[in-house]
Amino acid sequence: MGAENKQKVLVVLGPTASGKTSLALRLARQYQGEIISADSMQIYRGLNIGTAKATTAQRAEVPHHLIDICEPQQLFSVADFVEAAHLKITEIAARGHLPIVAGGTGLYISSLIDGISFSQEGEKAEIRKELFLQAEQLGNEAMYEQLVSVDPETASQIHPNNLKRVLRALEFYKVTGQTLSAQRAASRPAQQPYNTLLLGLRYHDREQLYTMINARVDEMMSEGLLAEAKLVFAHRDEWHTAVQAIGYKELFPFIEGQQPLEDCVQKLKQATRNYAKRQMTWFGRMQQIHWLNAADPQPAPLLQHFFADEA
Repeated sequence: MGAENKQKVLVVLGPTASGKTSLALRLARQYQGEIISADSMQIYRGLNIGTAKATTAQRAEVPHHLIDICEPQQLFSVADFVEAAHLKITEIAARGHLPIVAGGTGLYISSLIDGISFSQEGEKAEIRKELFLQAEQLGNEAMYEQLVSVDPETASQIHPNNLKRVLRALEFYKVTGQTLSAQRAASRPAQQPYNTLLLGLRYHDREQLYTMINARVDEMMSEGLLAEAKLVFAHRDEWHTAVQAIGYKELFPFIEGQQPLEDCVQKLKQATRNYAKRQMTWFGRMQQIHWLNAADPQPAPLLQHFFADEA
């Protein structure tokens, strides 16, 4: 099937604090679009400030999907995202609107646009529980080393402290006997399922991105991030994913009375800057991305060509 016969999907991606929400909203207004969040933390209800969700007013103006769809104690995998996003794309297209995928979780975006299919055999609760117990006893580093030993390719794409993804990859291997990297290669279709235009946001000067990140953290703190972190800390035994999320765990030492708040905020800014670097490394491996200046994104020429066959 040629690209002209496939459903068109716009994708807005980039590191944290690069302006993805703003550009996605602008495009949605211009092209009668609806936004599908591709953020692995925005799916959780009640975690609003630390995950930088679109505001209530923004969501009232433009329909947003895959936000606030899970309780914080629920696990949500890339397979869950791909299935849900495919469904939303179909629904949005049926309304005559343009699906716009926007977010910074590279694994979610690449799996969706590449049409990766996931085995449902990876959903075994008993194996998952066993791995979580191991992680509590042995720690993140030991679990990451397990993954390195069985699937070094997948491990190279995951930060050692991203316990959620480490355990999901180990779970898949233990249940299926196949590595996640091998499964992804085998499940990649010959053609991508959609006609996509990938718009990436980045700053020419990385220090400008870091300045935006620092300002965002300060804004989050003024909006009540500490109270949200206290909520996560209070549920740390059940909210396994949120406990590992950047934006919360860095504030735990203050909540426990171990470090001054300012020190924790500085560590949060550093952790967020490091996360942005990892995001850019991931996006750097993806093909087809058209990079725009995040300070002043001008996608009009690309969009004109993208929609030319509809004229």
